[in-house]
Amino acid sequence: MAEEALEVRQLEILCKNLYESTNASERADAEKALVGFQNSPTSLNKCQLLLERGDSSYSQLLAATTLTRLCSRPSPVLTLQQRLDIRNYILSYLMARPKLAPFVTQALITLYARITKLGWFEFSPDKENDYVFRNVIGDVSQFLQGTGVVEHAGIGVQLLWQLVSEMNQLSDSDATLTLTKHRKIASSFRDVHLYEIFQLSCTLLRNTLENFRNMNFEDQGKHNLLNQLLRLAHNCLTYDFIGTSTDESSDDLTTVQMPTQWRPALLDPATLQLFFDLYDALPSSLSPMALSCLVQMAAVRRSLFDNAERAKFLNHVVTGVKRILQQNAQSLSEPNNYHEFCRLLARLKTNYQLGELVMVDHYRDVIQLIAKFTVESLQVETIFNRLASLCLDVAICTQFSALFAVTLAKNGGFGTIPTEPHYLETYTPEVTSAYVQSRLEAVAMVMREGLEDPLDDMGLVQQQLEQISVIMRMDYAKTCSLLISLFEQSAQSFQELVRSPIATTVDLAIQEGRLTWLVYIIGAAIGGRVSFTSSDEHDSMDGELVCRVLQLMNLTDSRLQVTGGCEKLELAMLSFFEQFRKIYVGDQVQMTSKVYRGLSDVLGLRDESMVLSVFVRKIITNLKYWSHREPIVAKTLLLLNELCVGYSSVRKLVKLEEIQFILQNHTSEHFPFLGPNVDVSEMKCRTTFYTSMGRLLLVDLGEDEDRFEQFMLPLASAFDSLGALLTQADSPMFSQVEEAQKCVIGLARDLRGLAFAFNTKQSYMMLFDWLYPDYAAVYLRALQLWYHQPQVTSPLLKLFAELVQNRSQRLQFDSTSPNGVLLFREASKVLCSYGGRILSVEVPKEQIYAAKFKGISAALCGGYVNFGVFRLYGDTALDDALGTFVKMLMSIPQSDLLAYPKLSQTYYVLLECLAQDHMVFLSSLEPHVFLYILSTVQEGLTALDTMICTGCCNTLDHIVTYVFRQLTVKGKKARKVVEQQQGAQLIRLMEIRPELLQQMLSCILNIVMFEECRNQYSMSRPLLGLILLNEDYFGQLRQSIVHSQPVDKQSLMAQWFDNLMDGIERNVTAKNRDRFTQNLSLFRRDVNESLKGPVNNPLISNNDMMT
Repeated sequence: MAEEALEVRQLEILCKNLYESTNASERADAEKALVGFQNSPTSLNKCQLLLERGDSSYSQLLAATTLTRLCSRPSPVLTLQQRLDIRNYILSYLMARPKLAPFVTQALITLYARITKLGWFEFSPDKENDYVFRNVIGDVSQFLQGTGVVEHAGIGVQLLWQLVSEMNQLSDSDATLTLTKHRKIASSFRDVHLYEIFQLSCTLLRNTLENFRNMNFEDQGKHNLLNQLLRLAHNCLTYDFIGTSTDESSDDLTTVQMPTQWRPALLDPATLQLFFDLYDALPSSLSPMALSCLVQMAAVRRSLFDNAERAKFLNHVVTGVKRILQQNAQSLSEPNNYHEFCRLLARLKTNYQLGELVMVDHYRDVIQLIAKFTVESLQVETIFNRLASLCLDVAICTQFSALFAVTLAKNGGFGTIPTEPHYLETYTPEVTSAYVQSRLEAVAMVMREGLEDPLDDMGLVQQQLEQISVIMRMDYAKTCSLLISLFEQSAQSFQELVRSPIATTVDLAIQEGRLTWLVYIIGAAIGGRVSFTSSDEHDSMDGELVCRVLQLMNLTDSRLQVTGGCEKLELAMLSFFEQFRKIYVGDQVQMTSKVYRGLSDVLGLRDESMVLSVFVRKIITNLKYWSHREPIVAKTLLLLNELCVGYSSVRKLVKLEEIQFILQNHTSEHFPFLGPNVDVSEMKCRTTFYTSMGRLLLVDLGEDEDRFEQFMLPLASAFDSLGALLTQADSPMFSQVEEAQKCVIGLARDLRGLAFAFNTKQSYMMLFDWLYPDYAAVYLRALQLWYHQPQVTSPLLKLFAELVQNRSQRLQFDSTSPNGVLLFREASKVLCSYGGRILSVEVPKEQIYAAKFKGISAALCGGYVNFGVFRLYGDTALDDALGTFVKMLMSIPQSDLLAYPKLSQTYYVLLECLAQDHMVFLSSLEPHVFLYILSTVQEGLTALDTMICTGCCNTLDHIVTYVFRQLTVKGKKARKVVEQQQGAQLIRLMEIRPELLQQMLSCILNIVMFEECRNQYSMSRPLLGLILLNEDYFGQLRQSIVHSQPVDKQSLMAQWFDNLMDGIERNVTAKNRDRFTQNLSLFRRDVNESLKGPVNNPLISNNDMMT
């Protein structure tokens, strides 16, 4: 006993050293010793002694966290009685010591919640349905009875709050739970206790509100108690009722799927009124949580009420909103209140139609108040005083949110056009004006006071513009009048400043900033046209706006040669062009659109072709004068690429002189971004450029090889120069390394763009014949020289990956053509040359993806060559490529395969291809290599990415089918001797290590029966082969599952397993597989319907099955 006490005192000293010592070595030693204690089998008794002594808060924390780890381990460490004793002890301990350190109290409460969750479906051995961990209200009631100690009440509320949180989320520590098991526990808790806990929180909050005058919010204990009560109510309302598991980013788009059991609470007006009253009464440190609870209640699913009940509920909510805006608007100056209030309005927009909103009491007063609040929120002073770019976005998209209902109604969407007046046209011009004016006024403050420019966060600006565009289209005549007036004022001031010799840089920047905002807003206004059935009058207004932007563009472009330009204004122009393109350029646009009337009268642009000519001239100007600014070049090329995608627009483009100029002069002389003076990181734009060039060239190319050769002359000249450079690369005097590397990178990106665009057999063959063999050899030489530099190898490998992509069957060569073999040989040379060298390079961990992992090629996919001819004629290209793949694969730690998404996606696609077409190769691999591959397949079966999971199922299906057929061949005629020899090594491995496929069988069966199976069909394909290969093991597994079920369900489970194999023969023919897939679908349905209650899943607890 004395020895045990000494150990406990030693633990207390270690805890003190860990948390208080300033000596790093001492802290590390203490941490190591305490981790050893937590993993010790004798830690349970010492935890109780640590808690009983209570000499140190740190030692109490150690005891609580150790007990939590013991209870959370995958394999049961503690018996049911031990966990019951711990839970009861914790409750008694908290009751006796209400003033523990907060972090100790929290740790003990977390322990209670964890034990309760993990034991939710466990019942007393004496009574089958006596669930021993479910008396949570009884456990907590002792803390809430009486009013003597505030700390007791706080602990009681915190116990419930933590329990609701624990039940609602699948944490990393829940290693024993699958997602399905977690959802069953969460659903059961929802049905048994959640509503009761919510009612209890409302009762306690109501009692607090009644005693409000006696509340002293400076008393930290009372403040914390009220905060915990509000958080408890909020946790109940934000519970994941149906297992949607939405993330926070989609919060404001979510409907709360509240159970029907909750109807009485929401139909009672006192529930809503309670939280509105709490908002009015509480200080700003607590009131946002009351609003957050209202947000959840306002978003409750519509089907919870009938029409009359829904109207009454909505009326209560809107009345509360009106009261806040009328009597307590000052409270909204607090940022958290402001944000939650905006969210409340957003939920009204999401959940209710305009026809319902206009029927509420005092609707006109409410919409007027909301419009006033919106206008005030958009004042320039509030933009910089409220952290509120976020709040501002919420304000714009929600405060006048009923507009979206009008949008739907006018388009015949959900909702009906209200018979009552909605008055929206009365107030939308005010909101539009406030938004536009506030943006323009903010420019001067940004420039003169050095404040953060909202235009630096274009993601947020685009969100705002998308929302304000709908508001602007409501009364479009007033919007256009406002924008034209402001634009002409700013444009005139800008012209005067440009001409003035005494104009300051700041004044010029202010006008450029104002014009930037106006161009963005005009683009958004034009883009908003898709939301309404626009009239000819609206199109004419669009034409007036477009005229002014194009006139401004002519002015700014004329200054580029002299003084340069404004980058943000140029980006705004490109955004405007993109919006105009979406609405007025393309296959679906009416050629008689009135937008061209204004353009014709002012600028002489009579039709779409003439406007496209303006687009292309702007593209050429940007690529010539803004080549040093990558954002402008990238967006300009993206605009060109979008124009080249449309069927009619690309044919109109080709007829333009400007496009013909680009096709004939795509050199660095005319387009500097194609030259060597560009940073390597900015060369990615070249792929986009040549993709567009390829699409334009294809329109009229046909079989005109002379025209193709003419187009390729600049690239041929660059290749010749590069080849000459590389002949000198081995010389120690070679000094043009950077120039040569940039040339390699640029040409690889250029050709990749062309290869992507050439998706017809004829055009692809022109490119291949041009590239092979001379220029392909240049690339191979470059790869040999600079294999260790990812900036060179990545573009080259991506180019060859693109060349071997059989897109649109472009690689279906003629039967007499050797091109398929030649193409694969080149790809094999590239892969082997790169792989053989990069494996010898030591790469830092942080650079390993770029330096090594990008090298796994997809050259084996595509079906463009008969791989059998390689071995038949002694060609080693295939074997070399496969050998390089294996070497590269084995250099990658298995943990990294799924850690890098691009790597895993490429690897599993390639592996599926190998299993489908090259099983002889896989079966001949060394055992440790095949085991590595098989382990990656097993890991991929449980991957979150459905594509990876499906690919692994297909791979496993090919492997299992091959093994089964090899075993079947064993007893047949001698004609199968060669096949037997090829698969003998794999068969021996499977006989020595039968658990490999057994683990796969257990894993797939577990997913199908007890988890959310998103690709049931794919799972079914390998499962039949696994069962046929492991019939004895499957029988044991079946018996284990059947016996683990309640007695009354065992016979049903056995019958379902019988039905699963009903009519299944011992073969893997397509017909037999299809029959099994149908049986499995019925099997899964029956199991899921049966296992709604307590589930005992032996597939999880059996370590042998899941090793």
